[in-house]
Amino acid sequence: MSTMNIVQLVVSIILIAVILIQVKGQGSGFFGSAESSYHTRRGMERTLFQFTIFMVLVFIGISILSVRFA
Repeated sequence: MSTMNIVQLVVSIILIAVILIQVKGQGSGFFGSAESSYHTRRGMERTLFQFTIFMVLVFIGISILSVRFA
């Protein structure tokens, strides 16, 4: 297993964990609450959301590099 594959595996596990933390914080189920409406993310919720976006970008970048150099 190459280093790129190991890094991609670690990033994907972190990404799954961060997404599950966000879903757990919303309260009712995996698909959000029935009464969900627009609200401003603040504090830890905003930081977690921005970290999720960053991790997705890192994952996509690693995936592209992995295919490119394979």
